[in-house]
Amino acid sequence: MIDISILIVSWNVRELLLQCLAAIPTAVGDNLNYEVFVVDNASSDGTPDAVKNQFPDVNVIANPDNRGFTGGNNQALAHARGRYLFLLNPDTEPCPGSVAELHRYLADNPSVGIVGPRLVYGDGNSQPSRRRFPTISILFTESTIIQHYLPGLTLFARYYMKDLSEDEVQQVDWLVGAAMFARRTVYEEIGGLDEDFFMYSEELDWCHRAVDAGWRIAYNPAAEIVHHEGKSSEQVVAARHIHFFSSRVRYTQKYHGRFLAAVLRAWLLVTFVLQWLREAVKWLVGHKRPLRVERMAAYRQVLQSGLRSR
Repeated sequence: MIDISILIVSWNVRELLLQCLAAIPTAVGDNLNYEVFVVDNASSDGTPDAVKNQFPDVNVIANPDNRGFTGGNNQALAHARGRYLFLLNPDTEPCPGSVAELHRYLADNPSVGIVGPRLVYGDGNSQPSRRRFPTISILFTESTIIQHYLPGLTLFARYYMKDLSEDEVQQVDWLVGAAMFARRTVYEEIGGLDEDFFMYSEELDWCHRAVDAGWRIAYNPAAEIVHHEGKSSEQVVAARHIHFFSSRVRYTQKYHGRFLAAVLRAWLLVTFVLQWLREAVKWLVGHKRPLRVERMAAYRQVLQSGLRSR
């Protein structure tokens, strides 16, 4: 049986994806066998042909339309044969030995179902990737104008696990989905990613389901992976906001019920009204008007979406 299946879903980040694929052999090392799947979600930058030409051993699934992060990963999961499954973003560069270390950790810790590495930005600074499950207050404040104006609130520090050293192996509730190394047994037990989450919060939901099934989630900083964050989603700012917050509403409905989800949706829409008004005021006083027009248009699209799930 194949040791590791590496699954990458890509959209219009061809050069970063090629860097990622080039880094994989030294990240895995010589003692493990592996297969790689690239699912391309209808990129317009020639990704499928580039991968086939430069990495002929990679299995390419070229979708005619964008099936999202969850749909693409589920396609790859259905074909994967590895005893371990590594969901990896295309805008990452696994450091030498990192994948082998994640494999070693799960092999040595049978109660752990999913493990994640230390993520670092391109400049070498750490990217926070450990999380506790979000409380109601976090669902209503994190990544909103509340956090923008009050970033030092204790609830954010607790959510990002800043009370624990990022240099130590530790149990966590969930991991940022840029790099998640899982046992096949977990996938067979809880299923793939929930496709009601087009993107964002899908890793939170997957880890939640794993924990509910009795598995532990771990963070192992001995494995390090560079993450050039958000290079796909930053191409479509309004869509990023819509997917991010509609997924949060979907998660809230799934784990806290319809009423709280409806209240959260209304509150989030209010925050975007406030942001639109803030940009409008700045436009009126003549401050960086092209930027204000761009942001107002993005916020208008969010409001028009109603932040409703697909």
